[in-house]
Amino acid sequence: MHPGGPPRRRTAGGSEQVAKRAKTPKLPTGADDTAPASRRARPENYTKAGKLKATVYETEVARLQEQLALLQYWVQSQGLKVLVIFEGRGSAGKGGAIKTLTERTSPRIVRVAALPKPTERERTQWYFQRYAEHLPAAGEMVLFDRSWYNRSNVEWVMDFCTEAEHEEFLRSCPEFERMLVRSGIVVVKYWFSVSFEEQRRRFEARNAVPLKRWKLSAMDLAEHELYVKYSMAKDTTFEFTDIKQAPWYVVPSDDKRAARLNCMSHLLSLFDYEDVAPDVVELPQMRELPYVRSPMHEQTFVPQVF
Repeated sequence: MHPGGPPRRRTAGGSEQVAKRAKTPKLPTGADDTAPASRRARPENYTKAGKLKATVYETEVARLQEQLALLQYWVQSQGLKVLVIFEGRGSAGKGGAIKTLTERTSPRIVRVAALPKPTERERTQWYFQRYAEHLPAAGEMVLFDRSWYNRSNVEWVMDFCTEAEHEEFLRSCPEFERMLVRSGIVVVKYWFSVSFEEQRRRFEARNAVPLKRWKLSAMDLAEHELYVKYSMAKDTTFEFTDIKQAPWYVVPSDDKRAARLNCMSHLLSLFDYEDVAPDVVELPQMRELPYVRSPMHEQTFVPQVF
């Protein structure tokens, strides 16, 4: 393991040599997802590299998670149906944001839907059918870790769908989402945007650490190679599906900590919620019963290593 530098590879003779870092290609104008730098009101909260400091992040994330816990009670008490879609390139930070957002909430109220590849049967269904069964009921918030937008992004980039299927998706998706909104579902869509250089840095970091290498899939490598085509896919997706009933919100995520806080803060701002958390309850006293337990030594305990 070489956490302090680029990964090593073995030559045919068995010796190790440092793998050469590939030169970053020059992207066509507009192909990168780098967002314009925003003015930071408090520069002391950021590192010299411009990233949010860990101490600031930990304080803010605890505060926002507390508010998200209050929001879940409001969603439940008001019978709201909330759908939050997380999309973006590989390594853009969608999974980390979802994990952070749900860390202090109840999985019975705030649940995550991360669908695997469709089965042979699902491939013959109406495209939106397998997603529809995971939509929220009253009092639920569902977070989609990728969604039906696989069709206009990953599937189109990797040629997993036909041009006709892609065109039909772009035609029907806005109408499908308008139907969801008319049915009473609140639809929130986040696109996590990461630059080519930052995506490459994250992939290289995963590649350098064996315990993280499982995160680097063949799909990630192919998507990285087709970064420009993914830019085309994103732009086309936004052109057709950035509708007023369910607009896209872009989350610049080269700074993962800031991205998580910005996403959580924005989600909270969309709801005029109140604190309806349950009141403190009085714990009952143990009820005495005429019962004698079997000897504890008859049970099998795990070894007390710690």
